[in-house]
Amino acid sequence: MPPYATAPPPYDASAPSSLTYPWQPAPPQPAAPDRRPPRELLGHHSDLRVLRGAYRWQRRTATLTALGYFTLFLVLSACAPGVMTRTVADGIPAGLLLALVQLPVTWLAIALYEHTARRHVDPLADRIRKEAELDAHRGATR
Repeated sequence: MPPYATAPPPYDASAPSSLTYPWQPAPPQPAAPDRRPPRELLGHHSDLRVLRGAYRWQRRTATLTALGYFTLFLVLSACAPGVMTRTVADGIPAGLLLALVQLPVTWLAIALYEHTARRHVDPLADRIRKEAELDAHRGATR
């Protein structure tokens, strides 16, 4: 049997895709899977950015409340000793009174932190947690 009468070898997908002749058809490309999730995965979710922003705002507000008052106290102590030594009531100097007010201001910062957590951060975290549970449940049923 002459060599030109033999059948061509079967198509090998692992072989390089160079064509021997220009009129030869291109090898078939594997079909891409058309399955997409119904929405973005949780790791790319915009709610996580919103949650980080709300938590950042919460931390800054509470921290600036407590540290702002303490900084005011330190600046008055260093720059305005006359104000700090002035007696306010019954011989109590203003500096001592401002120092004693530091504790309620710290409690106020804690209360503000908890309030903003309950109002802004916790609902976002709960919603993201529920969506993650739904995603996990959907992934388990596939």
